Amino acid sequence: MTAATTQPAGAPAPRVRTLVTPATDRFDHVLRSEWTKFWSVRSTMWTFISLVVVTIGISALLCLAVAANWKDIKPADRLTIDPVSQSLSGIFLGQMAIIALGALAISSEYSTGGIRTTLTAVPQRLRLLGAKAVVLTVMAFVAGVVTMFPSFWLGQRVLATAPAHPPIDVSLGDPNVLRAVLGGALYVMACGLLGFALAAVLRHTAAAISAGFAIVFILPIVSNFLPGTWGNNVGKVLNAGGAITNTRHVDEQFGPWTGYAVFSLWWIVLLVVAAVLMRRRDA
Repeated sequence: MTAATTQPAGAPAPRVRTLVTPATDRFDHVLRSEWTKFWSVRSTMWTFISLVVVTIGISALLCLAVAANWKDIKPADRLTIDPVSQSLSGIFLGQMAIIALGALAISSEYSTGGIRTTLTAVPQRLRLLGAKAVVLTVMAFVAGVVTMFPSFWLGQRVLATAPAHPPIDVSLGDPNVLRAVLGGALYVMACGLLGFALAAVLRHTAAAISAGFAIVFILPIVSNFLPGTWGNNVGKVLNAGGAITNTRHVDEQFGPWTGYAVFSLWWIVLLVVAAVLMRRRDA
């Protein structure tokens, strides 16, 4: 005969423990947290605004220079003008803003020491790095689309004023035009990821931004002073990313998708290095 255990009358019911999966064990929760963190910083919006204003403004001015001086441009040089690439040309200054934003997406936490709190909440370091990269990728591409299409539209309106016969302005329905405009958005995204990968490796805001500027702005200029075919080959690699906005073949440049693949390889390799270092280094 077994004795039955009875619970005294009026005693509280026993607690039943349930195992709850921590929020940080789910990638979507980490993603949501990084999204909130990304937009809680005031510099994010100002950086996006500077990207849009600088890119559209500089592109329009460069198109205006072509239209206003059309009669003074040699016939042979007129044939080399790519109206799409010309209307997106401001991205080569605007890219600095997105590189800075990409770097700040992770380096700001290292500079303030907030990365320790973040890693306490999300000890899975690669999951954290991946969530930050996904948030930046989406926002940088959206920023690129918001920037490139107005830049193209305004640039074509300005180029239409050039006394050219036939007119040099084009529409989105023309061959390779839509690919080039969307390619500009992809280039903006890649520049943001380059800044992010550099910051993840260097863990210092100024160093990452400086390195990013050197790669996309200073070194391509320096390559013009290198002698012979060596200078041409180096310049071809350093200017690879911008080829995605071309609708015409440009001598001594990669094709659009080949150039974009070469440029993307830079940030992909750096991000892999950052992932390895993030697992091995202390916060």
